[in-house]
Amino acid sequence: MGLTFTPDTFACGVAVCGPSNLTTFEQSIPPYWASELETLAKRVGDFRTEDGRKLLESRSPLTRAGAITRPLLIGQGANDPRVKQAESDQIVKSMQARGIPVSYMLFSDEGHGFYRPENGKAFRAVQETFLAQCLGGKYQPVGDDFKGSTIAAPAGAEQVYGLEDALKQPR
Repeated sequence: MGLTFTPDTFACGVAVCGPSNLTTFEQSIPPYWASELETLAKRVGDFRTEDGRKLLESRSPLTRAGAITRPLLIGQGANDPRVKQAESDQIVKSMQARGIPVSYMLFSDEGHGFYRPENGKAFRAVQETFLAQCLGGKYQPVGDDFKGSTIAAPAGAEQVYGLEDALKQPR
């Protein structure tokens, strides 16, 4: 969100399981989250009303993707029941269409967050390299940090130092 409303404030961004379209996010809330819908509707906006949909649209990163000028790293679990993979897919597609740098790490066996230690380690290795690249500073090459992980890079692997080669290594 910060990259869309204050694009010159940040050198880069990292989003993990982040909603990009607040309307589709609210519409896809799983049944066990139903009790939270009223809280979300009050705090964020209510997709069930026209005014609420307008408010959600105005606050959604997807609507403002054209304002992003800095690189973005996205991490997503393919089985996330709260923030569906489609949320990441649509912001990546929008940024690619505009020629904005985006790197997208997808984990086929994760839900909301990275709970398998191998996946957490893999994402942190990519994040460390990405942040060092954007902010300056040292980083440790990935090496065997992807061992046992289901990490895949549907977009932007070439934008993170050494990521393409690391993804080709046996896990």
